[in-house]
Amino acid sequence: MDQSRVLRFIGQVETCRVVLLMVLVVAFVSGLQYFELSPVLLSIVSPGNSTISEFRKSNDTTKSAENETFLASQEASTGLKPYNRTTEVLKSSEHKFLDDSHKIEASGQRRRSNETASSLHPLQPKIPQIRKKYPHRSITKPPSIVISIKQMNNMILKRHNDPKNSLAPLWGSKVDQELKTARDKIKKAALVKKDDTLYAPLYHNISIFKRSYELMEQTLKVYVYSEGDRPIFHQPEAIMEGIYASEGWFMKLMESSHRFLTKDPTKAHLFYIPFSSRILQQKLYVHDSHSRNNLVKYLGNYIDLIASNYPSWNRTCGSDHFFTACHDWAPTETRGPYINCIRALCNADVGIDFVVGKDVSLPETKVSSLQNPNGKIGGSRPSKRTILAFFAGSLHGYVRPILLNQWSSRPEQDMKIFNRIDHKSYIRYMKRSRFCVCAKGYEVNSPRVVESILYGCVPVIISDNFVPPFLEILNWESFAVFVPEKEIPNLRKILISIPVRRYVEMQKRVLKVQKHFMWHDGEPVRYDIFHMILHSVWYNRVFQTF
Repeated sequence: MDQSRVLRFIGQVETCRVVLLMVLVVAFVSGLQYFELSPVLLSIVSPGNSTISEFRKSNDTTKSAENETFLASQEASTGLKPYNRTTEVLKSSEHKFLDDSHKIEASGQRRRSNETASSLHPLQPKIPQIRKKYPHRSITKPPSIVISIKQMNNMILKRHNDPKNSLAPLWGSKVDQELKTARDKIKKAALVKKDDTLYAPLYHNISIFKRSYELMEQTLKVYVYSEGDRPIFHQPEAIMEGIYASEGWFMKLMESSHRFLTKDPTKAHLFYIPFSSRILQQKLYVHDSHSRNNLVKYLGNYIDLIASNYPSWNRTCGSDHFFTACHDWAPTETRGPYINCIRALCNADVGIDFVVGKDVSLPETKVSSLQNPNGKIGGSRPSKRTILAFFAGSLHGYVRPILLNQWSSRPEQDMKIFNRIDHKSYIRYMKRSRFCVCAKGYEVNSPRVVESILYGCVPVIISDNFVPPFLEILNWESFAVFVPEKEIPNLRKILISIPVRRYVEMQKRVLKVQKHFMWHDGEPVRYDIFHMILHSVWYNRVFQTF
C-alpha cells in the first residue's frame, strides 16, 4: 500500500515537471517574438516624433504589408529574423575594426603576435560614449597614439582583403554577384602604361583606379530613399554654401543623376540616405542644452521607418547604405544603427571611430558662390611663390595657438603665420606661397586642404590621425607634406629641407590633382569631386563583398 502511494506521488511530480517545462518553453518563445518585433512596432505607434509620424503616407500601408510578406518568406526559407536595431548595433561592433590580430604597445610600438581574434585594433580604440556635456569639443592635448599615412594605407589593404571584416547579407541577390565580379576584374586590371587624362604619380596604382572607375560607370546603380521631410532631407539648396557645402552639392548631384540612379531597389548596389547633418543641427539642436539626444533619436527613427518599409536595410544590416555628412557632430550622431553604413564624413578621425577601408573621408569644401563653387583657382608659378609657408585662421583647438605662438613672432620673413585676416588677403597669400599650412581646429578636418590644392599651394597637413580624402586611391605623400603636431617647432626646418626639384614636382602634382576636388554645376564632369566621392563609396563597398 505504501509502495503504491509512493509511485502515485512520483507520477504526479513528473507530470508537474513536464507541464512546468512546457510553460517555460512557451513563455521563452513568446518573449523572443515580442522583443524581436517590438522596435518596429514601437516605431509605428510611438507619438514621440511628429515629424517622423508624417512620413506615414497612405501608400505606406501597402508597401509595409508587401515588405512584411517578403520578410516572412525570407525568414521561412533562411531561418533568419528581420531587422532589430539593438541586436544589429551590437553585431556591427564586431566589424568596425581593421586589424584584430595585432596590438601596438604605446611605449615601445612593438607588435605582439599572440593577440586573439577578438582584440580591438589599438590604432582604432573602442568607440567612446557620446560626449553629452559640451556640444563643441575642444581638445587640449594631442592623441595618445598617432597613426601615420603609411599605417592607414596598410589598414585599408588589410580590411579589403579580409572577409571577416564584411557583413554577409541575410539572403543572396544578383547585385552581390555583380559586385564580386567587379572586384575580381579590378584585381586583374590590365597595366596602364600611359593615360592622357590621369597623371600616374598621383595614385597608388593607376591601373586599379582606372579599371575600378570604368566599372563604376558601367555597373553602379544607386537607390535614393524618397522618405524624409524637408529641409533635413532632400533639400540640398539649403546647404550649398559655406564650409559644410559638400553634403549639399553631393545631394543635389546624386538625386539628379541620370547615369547612376535606379527606381528599382532590387537592382541597387548602394542605397543613399539624403540628409544634411548641418541642417539637422540647425533645426533640432536646443541651444545651450549640451545634449544631442534628440538628433540621435531623430536619425534612429528614420532608420526604423526605412527598415519597416524596405527589405533592403534588413538584407545587409545597412552595410550597402551610405550618406554624406560634413558637420563636426556627424560621427557621434551616426553611431548606433548607422555604424554599419559607409559613412562619408568630413570629420574623418581614424583615432576615434572612423573606419578606413569602410568609411569615406569627405572633402570639406568652402563654397562662397553658387555660380562659381571652386573660386578663382590657380596662383603664381613656383619661381614667383616667395613665401615659404602661410597660415591664417581662428585659434580653435590646441594646435593653432601652438603654431601661432611658435612662428608669428619669429624673424623669418618667409613664414607668414597669422590669426584671422580678410578673405582677399587670405587668397592672395595662398596664391603666393609654396606651402599652405592646414592646421586642425576643434576637429581634424579643415577646408584649407582643398583650398590649398585649388590655389596651387602644396598642403602641409598638421592634424594627427586625419584621414585625407580619397586615400584609397590617391598617394597623398606624393603631393602633400604631413607634419606631426609635436614637430611644429621644427616646421621651417622640415620645409626648407625639401629640395627645390622635389617641391617643383609636388606643386606640379597639386595642379594635376585639382580636377578631383572641383564641383561642377549642372552635369558633373568625369573624375571630378562628385565622381571621386561616389567612387570611394563604390570602391569600399566592392572590396567588402565576399
